Amino acid sequence: MQRNAGGVAGGQPWVLRRVRLTWLSFMLFFILVFFPLIAHYYLTTIDEAGGPDKRIFGPRPGGELCEAKHVQDLCRIRESVSEELLQLEAKRQELNGEIARLNLRIEACKRSIDSAKQDLLQLKNVISQTEHSYKELMAQNQPKLSLPVRLLPNKDEPALPPPKSPRACRLRSCFDYARCPLTSGFPVYVYDTGSYPWGERLDPLVRQAFVAAAKTNIYITSDASVACLYVVLVGELQESSAPLPPPSELEQQLRALPYWRADGRNHLLLHLTRKSMTQNFLYNVSTARAAIAATTFLEQQYREGFDLVVSPLVHALSEPNFLEIPPQVPVKRKYLFTFQGERVESLRSQLQEAPPQSFEEEIERDPPADYDDRIIGTLKAVQDSHLDQVLVEFTCKSPQPSLPTEWALCGEREDRLAVLKASTFSLVITPGDGQLVASAGCGMRLFEALEVGAIPVVLGDHAKLPYHQLIRWSEAAIVVPKPRITELHFLLRSLSDNDLLSMRRQGRFLWEAYFSTSENVLNTVLASVRTSIQVPAAPIREEPAQEIPHKAGKLAGTDANLADNGDLDLGPVETEPPYASPRFLRNFTYTAADTYRAWNRAPGPFHLFPHTPLDPVLPSEAKFLGSGTGFRPIGGGAGGSGKEFQAALGGNVPREQFTVVMLTYEREEVLMNSLERLNGLPYLNKVVVVWNSPKLPSDDLLWPDIGLPIVVVHTDKNSLNNRFLPWDAVETEAILVWREARDRIVGFPGRFHAWDVNHQSWLYNSNYSCELSMVLTGAAFFHKDIAMNFLVSHITRKPPIKVTSRWTFRCPGCPQALSHDDSHFHERHKCINFFVKVYGYMPLLYTQFRVDSVLFKTRLPHDKTKCFKFI
Repeated sequence: MQRNAGGVAGGQPWVLRRVRLTWLSFMLFFILVFFPLIAHYYLTTIDEAGGPDKRIFGPRPGGELCEAKHVQDLCRIRESVSEELLQLEAKRQELNGEIARLNLRIEACKRSIDSAKQDLLQLKNVISQTEHSYKELMAQNQPKLSLPVRLLPNKDEPALPPPKSPRACRLRSCFDYARCPLTSGFPVYVYDTGSYPWGERLDPLVRQAFVAAAKTNIYITSDASVACLYVVLVGELQESSAPLPPPSELEQQLRALPYWRADGRNHLLLHLTRKSMTQNFLYNVSTARAAIAATTFLEQQYREGFDLVVSPLVHALSEPNFLEIPPQVPVKRKYLFTFQGERVESLRSQLQEAPPQSFEEEIERDPPADYDDRIIGTLKAVQDSHLDQVLVEFTCKSPQPSLPTEWALCGEREDRLAVLKASTFSLVITPGDGQLVASAGCGMRLFEALEVGAIPVVLGDHAKLPYHQLIRWSEAAIVVPKPRITELHFLLRSLSDNDLLSMRRQGRFLWEAYFSTSENVLNTVLASVRTSIQVPAAPIREEPAQEIPHKAGKLAGTDANLADNGDLDLGPVETEPPYASPRFLRNFTYTAADTYRAWNRAPGPFHLFPHTPLDPVLPSEAKFLGSGTGFRPIGGGAGGSGKEFQAALGGNVPREQFTVVMLTYEREEVLMNSLERLNGLPYLNKVVVVWNSPKLPSDDLLWPDIGLPIVVVHTDKNSLNNRFLPWDAVETEAILVWREARDRIVGFPGRFHAWDVNHQSWLYNSNYSCELSMVLTGAAFFHKDIAMNFLVSHITRKPPIKVTSRWTFRCPGCPQALSHDDSHFHERHKCINFFVKVYGYMPLLYTQFRVDSVLFKTRLPHDKTKCFKFI
């Protein structure tokens, strides 16, 4: 009981203490919470009750609150801080502007330093180039030559002594070179056919064709006093014309020509024929120093190196239809070889025993061993063996008139061509009498065979083929001696398809260039004489550029797409005035030393070109051993990387610049952007803008100043071919330069031709491929797309070269590309097949070769700088 009581008594203090603590906590909470609320309420009530003039804490009108001293101090502090903050903000803005201006000045200084460095480098290059050029001039041991003085012929020229015999005439002894200086331009005077007695007896078609061809020839002159060559059309005569006078009277008529000068020097008696048999009425006629150009010659009459064997004039006043010419493939046709002809019997039984007076009588004297019977027997045996399908016929229903001992042509021309179109080879059997070295009948067979792609096989190596001194007939025909007739079948079967197609292509070139039209025949005759006396051809005509005036605007800047390339440089920089490529450096070399290529390769010998991609290249050591004029070897010959490349051009040819030709049509913004990207391009000579639009550029259009001439050329019509015209404003050999592989198209994008198995024709394909055969010329490097690719591959037999990894050509700002339209591809399909028909075969060649830069935009050390930056 006591424990419990004691426990109760002892617990009371603890309870009291707890009650006190609770009370104190409550009072403290009340004071802290409710007292501020009561005070706030009280103060607010006082201000509201006393009115605005008696407020204690609220703002008073007129700044009366600041009248109190402590309040005034606070106001002054606030105003001072606010003013200082405003001043600091203004100072900060001023400093930011100054920093921006200084940054601009720093950037300008950096640009000035870079520009000064570049100018210094260019000046060093100029000094180096000037010193190099000076040394080249001092080292040259060839003085600068001026054109030779032209020798003007005297009207009263004395007659030269006649040759010892009619067969003794050669150019060196019978031709007057004084009338034909090297720089004369080869003026040719053509006699009016009405100025000599037999002119009215000429075949009307031959005369009209000759006159029409002479009117278009660039060498014909009306001033006989300055002429180098005088041409007299002497045949062919009309069949119904009266017999010709005796040789002595013909000689008198020749001497009566106004410019004969007693000996006929520098005269050419031209006898053209359009039939298989022609009258060789100049036989036994002394032509003195006049040369003869004819289709028919007797061995005793022909003067090697002086007279000319020409082709027959088949298409006198008509143009051949090239689309009707059969294709060159398949190589092997229905017949291995064909021959249709009938041998003309001898006229000996009809001739008198008197000395021969006519051409027909002369060729009957002392005939050599006759192989014609052996030829007939051998060819019939091959036909009867049925080893190959051949067609030989030795009798004709309607043989054409021919000379004695010659094989007459059978039937009409259309029937003969139908057989030849199915023939791989065409036999041309020369006359049985070897004295007849050239005949119109053989010339006609040769012409028809070449026209339709039948490879001529000439039986008889004594025959003189047309222009044989200049044309290498072994590349287009097979010439076999008659004793080898028994081996002929084996020989023809041993030729590969590659060789056959090569001969067929060459034959097509010879026919088109020299035989196909009357203009070509006359041009070839004159070119033969001109080449023989080593006078260069006339330069190719250039297209005069009608320049459009334009205003240059601000200096072109650096394209943003080309910026931030570190130490990479665009390439070698050679600062000098625009340097035009030397032109026509091989005028006389091309004529005198390169005759074979000029006559046996396209485009032929009719024009001189300022440059060709086939010019010879010096060996590497020649530039250091006496022939270094114009060369800029890398590192002086020691080589080097990009750093050395910046100071020299290098390569295998002397220094050169290039021209950019741009075609445009109402795309001014795209054009201006493209021109600006050319700023600073090394070795750029000028930019030629071909303005295809009929609407001239606006007067307020500002063209970029790229530091080089920009020539804007106005065209007469809108044509994509305008970019390929030889504008006279282009003064450099290179157009969008690619210094290597000058005989090929180099660029992008690539395309290829694909075979359509279902339709047996060609398709144009632009899909990505590892094999290509065309490079579009929109971004191509070459001295209209499909046509240009066909032409270059046809002439060079080489495919194009694709560069960079790009397959398409970007045109920012251009409308939808043509290639997005299906009709575009249909047109190009037809275009390819049309050109195949024109050329006779598919000239395009496939290639899997591509030129890409493996270090494209790769950063390298300064001393190992890349040579080319953007390829």
